[in-house]
Amino acid sequence: MDAGLVSDTQPSDSELSEMRPPLKRARSSYEKNGQVKNVDSGSEEANLRALSDPLDYPRRRATIACEICRSRKSRCDGARPKCRLCSELNADCVYREPGIKLDAGDKLILEQLSRIEVLLQSNMTTPTSGGGLLAGPISPATSNTASTGTEEHGGGLKRLSTTSAGPQSAQPLPLNGFGTWSANISTMPKSHTTPALHLLQWPVIKDLISRPCDPQVLMQLEMSRPPLDFGIHYSLDLSNVTPYVHAFFDHVNGWYAVVDPNVWHTHYRTAMSQGFRTGPESCICLLVLALGQAAHYGQSISRVPQGQLAPGMSYFAAAWTLLPNLITRNDILSAQCHILAAAYMMYLVRPLEAWNLLYNSSMKLQLLLSSAENIPAPHKELSERVYWNALMIESDLLAELDLPHSGVVQFEESMRLPRSFPYDPASSNGTDSPPGNDDLWYFLAEIALRRLLNRVSHLIYSYTHRASNSFSIAALEPVVAELDYQLNQWYESLPLPVKFPRERVPAATQIQTVLRLRYYACRTIIFRPYIQAVLADENVASEPGVQEACSKCLDACIRQLEYLPEHHQGHLPYLWQGALSIMSQSLLVMSATVNQTLAALMPGKREMDAVIAEVVGELERLAHLAPSIRLCAEMVREAEERRHGMIERRGMGMR
Repeated sequence: MDAGLVSDTQPSDSELSEMRPPLKRARSSYEKNGQVKNVDSGSEEANLRALSDPLDYPRRRATIACEICRSRKSRCDGARPKCRLCSELNADCVYREPGIKLDAGDKLILEQLSRIEVLLQSNMTTPTSGGGLLAGPISPATSNTASTGTEEHGGGLKRLSTTSAGPQSAQPLPLNGFGTWSANISTMPKSHTTPALHLLQWPVIKDLISRPCDPQVLMQLEMSRPPLDFGIHYSLDLSNVTPYVHAFFDHVNGWYAVVDPNVWHTHYRTAMSQGFRTGPESCICLLVLALGQAAHYGQSISRVPQGQLAPGMSYFAAAWTLLPNLITRNDILSAQCHILAAAYMMYLVRPLEAWNLLYNSSMKLQLLLSSAENIPAPHKELSERVYWNALMIESDLLAELDLPHSGVVQFEESMRLPRSFPYDPASSNGTDSPPGNDDLWYFLAEIALRRLLNRVSHLIYSYTHRASNSFSIAALEPVVAELDYQLNQWYESLPLPVKFPRERVPAATQIQTVLRLRYYACRTIIFRPYIQAVLADENVASEPGVQEACSKCLDACIRQLEYLPEHHQGHLPYLWQGALSIMSQSLLVMSATVNQTLAALMPGKREMDAVIAEVVGELERLAHLAPSIRLCAEMVREAEERRHGMIERRGMGMR
């Protein structure tokens, strides 16, 4: 990014420490001399009691409560095949296998482990412990026996280090029946209802769209898509590439932070000596030029006339011929090439091709990260940035497509957060200055938000243990409240260069605009279950706090839809994801307009009709870029036509 977009300065150690939002201070209790005392888990008294007081565990006794009643701490009648509560909730009723018992003694043990976990959280989130923008609950794996108890400093951050870089073994802790605080929740769950097309399973939205549409249809459409044709002869012009280099470092590298501007000239000289025909340096340079030309043209491929060659394609085609030789190389520069190639594929709105490249990079990373000796010291920082790119891009794709997980998330607990690239004066020969700045503000903010988005999917949308349409508002409320709290803390912790206004005023920079859109997308999915509940049963709206939660969800939806040109600011990395997000929010809004209770929480009919009409037009303008987006455009168009008919038949009139 250029200086007009973000600050030229990098996060200092103290600033990074302040960027971790604090978690709520939990309260716990302990018993002494027959009296129960409540203490703040962050206090010194709580710390001493939790770690030093002996516990008198009661004698084991059997229980027959089902899992739902256990999580709700409700009395279970033990009825088979379903207890009374599960029958009322229409939930799966699962009993523990014979011989597996959880009595009061076990509960006290789990409470003690949870208390220790809270202490770890407190230690990791206090200003003196470093922290950073990456706040989140410390997993049970952090306190297992693999931990060395030492702390690793890096860029003002502290993390508990482990004896191995591999996955940790820990049992997930249930949270009110909505997912778990599992050992690692930095990637999407393997079974979840977050994708936009899962909204088509809602009864009201089914009435708006006639065609039966399986959530897998998007991936099927992308799989049947003709591949890119690299048999065409592309002329490669290397005579005046300076504008593209600067465009990359000013407008592209801030999204990915994966190319060190300090070593650019070294890479380019190496590529020139090789005639841009071999080696990872040549591939990196060609991919930088491809993305740079795309940014130089206007950053959105939607503005390229149909039939015209995509900006950067000639450079990308040249880089594509080098990738086969890099597939079998297991070094960090080869992994970096695959990340850059995946970024260009996302610019072309080719999500499956991007995932294939990303998967190859993930495999290389897992081999390299299996031992610290595999990565030379000069490439340490680069390996961390390549890692976070792989994790975030994979999560974005898994949020909408049912793809195999690469497994790269297993190293997240041991992976340090990005810091500034070290400057090597020898790389410039004393004459060449870096072509741009190494800006990290957006990259750090996006890592934190992506992890929170994944946490939401784990805790609310994972449906491996329950029916996707069966939940209790009472159990949902504390989960949503905590996730919303963490989202607000993420926002409050943003440094000024990237802190966007939440009011309806223009953001100061491209970075702020994109982060604001991502913020409201996260807020929407946090509160979306309340909309689903009211659409399924309008009487739910009378329960305390439900209408307020619905209002927050609808407001977040409208904020993303009311000025669609803002989305163009993030088209280079997020066009495909943004299009599906637009579809998801528009379906939510349309379903709300045909519900008397929800319609009363929204702006007037004329205003909403104008917003939805603009959504229909925008998706139709993007439809030619990908078959998956074309399907979204067709469904939203039909839903809007049916919505008007439904409102007329029901005699509804929005304000």
